Amino acid sequence: MTTDEVFANDAEAVGERRHLIALAFRMLGTIAEAEDVAQETYARWYRMDHGEREAIRIPRAWLTRVASRLCLDILASARVRRESYIGPWLPEPVPRGAFVDTAGGDPLDGVILDDSISTALLVVLESMTPAERVAFVLHDVFAVPFAEIAEIVGRSTAACRQLATSARSRVQRSPVRQVTRREHDEVVLAFAAASRSGDLHGLIATLDPEVILRSDGGGRVSSARRPVYGSDRVGRFLLGILQKRPETELLEQETNDGLGFALWDQGRIIGVVTLEVIASLTTDVRIVLNPEKLSLWN
Repeated sequence: MTTDEVFANDAEAVGERRHLIALAFRMLGTIAEAEDVAQETYARWYRMDHGEREAIRIPRAWLTRVASRLCLDILASARVRRESYIGPWLPEPVPRGAFVDTAGGDPLDGVILDDSISTALLVVLESMTPAERVAFVLHDVFAVPFAEIAEIVGRSTAACRQLATSARSRVQRSPVRQVTRREHDEVVLAFAAASRSGDLHGLIATLDPEVILRSDGGGRVSSARRPVYGSDRVGRFLLGILQKRPETELLEQETNDGLGFALWDQGRIIGVVTLEVIASLTTDVRIVLNPEKLSLWN
């Protein structure tokens, strides 16, 4: 391999940063962790000497394998970290329509327009074992062959195929995307109108009787430490928040879950609310207030 070919190999590897963050975000659920994985992957690439790097014929495949193994290790310890997390843990919401300038080369362009990173789906992925999640993301989202996945997770090809099947079954049993965007957004607008007017009965009418509200403050800001259950309690909880903080504006915001809300205070977004809708009723209200998960919004 000539010197020019070595440099071309490095340039090709550097150009995969967007792919690595897209991959790691789906596996881990936060941008910060995804960026850490990408950074460590490149650190390992450049720790190799020129001879080792030039021996790699497909940099993307090598980088994907290393990043996936890093994610697998992180996921193995994630359950312990989740148990020590203050209050409910939610995946990081990503703004829809951000980073779409592909000419700018941003690592997230194209990622945030994909329904496969909706909060609803990421919550389902959280219920999977680390191996299931890695196998599902690699195969069903990124079309990596099972033979390559087997090398990453350290199992047989047949076992990896079964992992992906099990994960796919979980997704299919979940209520993810069971309504159209139009139906979802109509419910969100009714939810918004009732919330702004303080109409408790109108708000409850948009909620499923068994609706669940989860609020993720991560111990950084004030939030509900436990889920709130039931339409009456959720409705009163939401209106109570808005009454206590009249300076906070609840404005509609496009997200990868369809229309949602941004909580604005003094010109900054301090929270993002996403709703899950089934049969024209809101079944889940997810509020992310942890500042570490709002970096892309400000």
